[in-house]
Amino acid sequence: MLYYIFRFLEQFNIPGAHIWSYISFRALLALILSLVISAWFGEYFIKWMKRRNIAETARDPSIDPFGVEKKGVPTMGGIIIIVAILVPVILLGRMRNTYLLLMIATTVWLGFLGFMDDYIKIFRKNKDGLKGRYKIIGQLSIGFIVGLTLWLSPDAVVRENVTITQQNHEMVIKHQPEAVKSLKTTIPFIKNHNLNYSDVMSFCGKYKVAAGWVLFVIMTIFVVTAVSNGANLNDGMDGMCAGNSAIVGIALAIFAYVSSHIVYAAYFDIMYIPGSEELVVFLAAFIGAMVGFLWYNAYPAQVFMGDTGSLAIGGIIGVCAVIIHKELMLPILCGIFFVESLSVIIQTQWFKIQKRKGKRVRVFRATPIHDTFRRLDSQLDATSTYILKGWPHRPFHESKITIRFWITSIILAALTIITLKIR
Repeated sequence: MLYYIFRFLEQFNIPGAHIWSYISFRALLALILSLVISAWFGEYFIKWMKRRNIAETARDPSIDPFGVEKKGVPTMGGIIIIVAILVPVILLGRMRNTYLLLMIATTVWLGFLGFMDDYIKIFRKNKDGLKGRYKIIGQLSIGFIVGLTLWLSPDAVVRENVTITQQNHEMVIKHQPEAVKSLKTTIPFIKNHNLNYSDVMSFCGKYKVAAGWVLFVIMTIFVVTAVSNGANLNDGMDGMCAGNSAIVGIALAIFAYVSSHIVYAAYFDIMYIPGSEELVVFLAAFIGAMVGFLWYNAYPAQVFMGDTGSLAIGGIIGVCAVIIHKELMLPILCGIFFVESLSVIIQTQWFKIQKRKGKRVRVFRATPIHDTFRRLDSQLDATSTYILKGWPHRPFHESKITIRFWITSIILAALTIITLKIR
């Protein structure tokens, strides 16, 4: 909104109007504004929720033996995050940008899906919340819409990078002069680090390009669903998901910026994606919202994120990675989310396999994996056998676990960025 107003005023030589064309200015302004909104709106939101007794029910003390009793703490804090993201983006972003519209749609849709889950838990006193199949359908649908839009939209194009050997044997990275639809995506640790989905479907012969786009849409659905669920599982301790997501957001913002800058894209030997600079504005607002939310969500939490926030956060990360063709880097960048999801899958599947044999065997002390680090021996199921019962050797306080997970996320984010030059 403000972007278009000031670009209009620029033609009348209004002093300072030209500064709105700089992506760095709008991104930093979005960061600051989202921080202010999350801090200011968060305070009023928490008070409003407390006055109406809209709060989390008392948690099982066996889950968190060292934490204070978290009774009466408001939930649905994801509303704070969503408002703090959308307001700066609408004010400062170019609303005609296809990528920005996809990010807004993802935020609103998955935020609504999470809100329905929280609403059922709180107001209908159903701890199971929204039925799992409805969650999955909601996640699959937004993934399908994003994938299909990127396939069919004429605005979703890239200028592919090519390596040219000059007469002095020097290797120079240049980009194709024309922007085209591309099925290529970046893969880490590979010299010519682009994977073409159509090459994967080469067995389809002359239909390999169409089959490649179908594979791309399926991949988009999988990425959005997996990361959204991973963020949801990670939201189990005060400040855990918000802190990890802010770190991931910083790495994605760097990727989006270099992808939108033809000189930097050539330097890092990645595709130049016109229009992806608007993702920098969105991600700056995302980072600000996460950090601002930590003002109230850090231990001991004054508000819980709820599924309203965690489902939207995971979707934002997944969709952004797909848009900038970095979805195959997510297992490294979102390593924490990946391990959280993997621990739950291993625990449940192994228990089911052993149960068919008449045994009660679990791999971890508790899942998602962050709960394993705070579970006491006295809280373990006496009727079950634990393969990793002695790990860790002692339980840790919630705040220590959270900070160590943040540190791990920083390492993974740095490693992901380094992969652009290590190949």
